[in-house]
Amino acid sequence: MNGAADMGGMMGFGPVKPEPEHIRFHAEWEKRVLAMTLAMGATGQWNIDQSRSARESLPPPQYLAKSYYEIWLAGLEKLMAERGLVSGEEIEAGRVLAPPKQLPRILKAEVVPAVLAKGGPTERETTQPARFKVGDRVRAKNMHPAGHTRLPRYVRGHVGTVELLHGMHVFPDASAQGRGEMPQWLYTVRFEGRELWGEGGDPTLSVSVDAWDSYLEPA
Repeated sequence: MNGAADMGGMMGFGPVKPEPEHIRFHAEWEKRVLAMTLAMGATGQWNIDQSRSARESLPPPQYLAKSYYEIWLAGLEKLMAERGLVSGEEIEAGRVLAPPKQLPRILKAEVVPAVLAKGGPTERETTQPARFKVGDRVRAKNMHPAGHTRLPRYVRGHVGTVELLHGMHVFPDASAQGRGEMPQWLYTVRFEGRELWGEGGDPTLSVSVDAWDSYLEPA
């Protein structure tokens, strides 16, 4: 969807200031938010695409006013409230006010390292040939879906070159809406800076984007 989360290329937000790679958290509570997000995701009440969608669909005034892990917490509260796992009164009070619901799966502390190491692979069996090959020129569709999408707004309508084929992967747009996996071919497409930002763009810059088949058309 077109929302506050899709800020790539938007003016007025200042420069991106990368932090050292070893800095993961700025406060102890951020670690707890990550742990709660992982633990609740492991219960099977929603998938990773629904989790992303919950965060990215927060109202812009809320999204832009929150820090990274505040956004994660708001998304988690939203998912749990939608499924009757927590009430607004409990969120406000910061404690349990009613007997908790039983969940089909629980992530126990002793299995966390193995679960994280296993991950959640999204690649699926290839059932059809790829529509594009490395070197093909493709255009990102100028699309404005109402739901979740992984196609950045700033590449839509622009032409790039396929540089990698990744096989067939779960289609996040469908997965986020509970419509099943609907796997599609996934490509990495490289866009030149001046193609994206015009003649004033840095000629040495390029941006590579992972894009599903239905995001693309032949250029």
